[in-house]
Amino acid sequence: MKKITTGTSAAVFGALLPALASADSIDSGDTAWIITATALVLFMTLPGLALFYSGLVRARNVLSVLMQCFAICCVVSVIWLVGGYSLAFAPGNALIGGLSNAFLSNVTVDSASGSIPESVFVMFQLTFAIITPALIVGAFAERMRFAAMLWFSTLWLLLVYLPVTHWVWGEGGWLGAMGFRDFAGGAVVHINAGVAALVVALVIGNRRGFPATPMPPHNLPITVAGACMLWVGWFGFNGGSALAADGSAGMAILVTHMSAAAGSLAWMICEWVRYGKPSVLGIVTGMVAGLGTITPASGFVGPMGALCIGLAAGVVCFFATQIIKRKLKIDDSLDVFPVHGVGGILGTVLTGVFSASALGGVGYDEGVSMGSQVITQSIGVVATIAWCGIASFIIVKVIGGFSMLRVSDEEENEGLDLVLHEERGYNL
Repeated sequence: MKKITTGTSAAVFGALLPALASADSIDSGDTAWIITATALVLFMTLPGLALFYSGLVRARNVLSVLMQCFAICCVVSVIWLVGGYSLAFAPGNALIGGLSNAFLSNVTVDSASGSIPESVFVMFQLTFAIITPALIVGAFAERMRFAAMLWFSTLWLLLVYLPVTHWVWGEGGWLGAMGFRDFAGGAVVHINAGVAALVVALVIGNRRGFPATPMPPHNLPITVAGACMLWVGWFGFNGGSALAADGSAGMAILVTHMSAAAGSLAWMICEWVRYGKPSVLGIVTGMVAGLGTITPASGFVGPMGALCIGLAAGVVCFFATQIIKRKLKIDDSLDVFPVHGVGGILGTVLTGVFSASALGGVGYDEGVSMGSQVITQSIGVVATIAWCGIASFIIVKVIGGFSMLRVSDEEENEGLDLVLHEERGYNL
């Protein structure tokens, strides 16, 4: 997924991107699909992720999670207009974009990005920028102060999300230039969010009573409803990243669905074997693992590759969750790192394997072998982890230096809904 503006040379990212376009050659079919995909991706956060997360927390914190997702959407949108889009996608250097599109200057009714209006590309990319920091909310749910959350989300977007986005998808970004493949956000979204989640969970500390006190989800039907919205919305997430209504988009949607199904079944079976019963929470979490893991590969692999990736996601992410929570006793409240972080890493590396035409993928660029592509993918993974981990640690420490990161034990016991928002989710 790469911005292509009028007057630049044609570029290929992943499977196939739209050819260069002028305002006169904008394709109405492509435009209609990306507008639809944009709505689907925003639907993933509001209400999908918001409901998915809010059902997983305890009843006294349900509104706080909804509020955080909603507020992040608003804050990120304004930042995107002011300079976020420009820093991610405007011409700059290998590390960060320039400011030629600050305040969306030069984005007009007539400007084009490939075969779609640039305004549609701007909005489509904005939905990715919204959901990524919203994913991190799950790591510090039920204990982080609202003001600290806003500061972290703002600084993290500027210092982590925008640079990594430019590395991978921006014009001249160093990872994209070396042939790194990330069709819809394995590194940009999932590894980024997962690593940041782990860092914040470690710095801010566990919830009061964790792990001795049981903290079951307060409303699994809400979580399942949110999960179903995520599944549907993910078709826009991955299918829209083709930036065209074509075969690449269709295949991305197909492999996305297959990986989600395989991830759900694999997680369910693991849980069934280990604990004797399959759970509703387990099967929907496996679905999210399958979706996140196929994301970087969705434009490069075929259905059988997607099946393998989904099965691997369900098994690997299941055991990663057990290790993080039960062995290491790290309170990543809603399993952001073991599901999104580990899934993103796994999917990004496996993209290098299942891109092979012999395995049903689109094949490699000229002169590139499976081994060299896997190495390139691994370099991208390590670079993303290192930058995100270090920057996230510094950000949360700086915020902790001038603001309280978390509520007190008494406030945590009372619940964030009342303490921070003076409201109750339920009046029973």
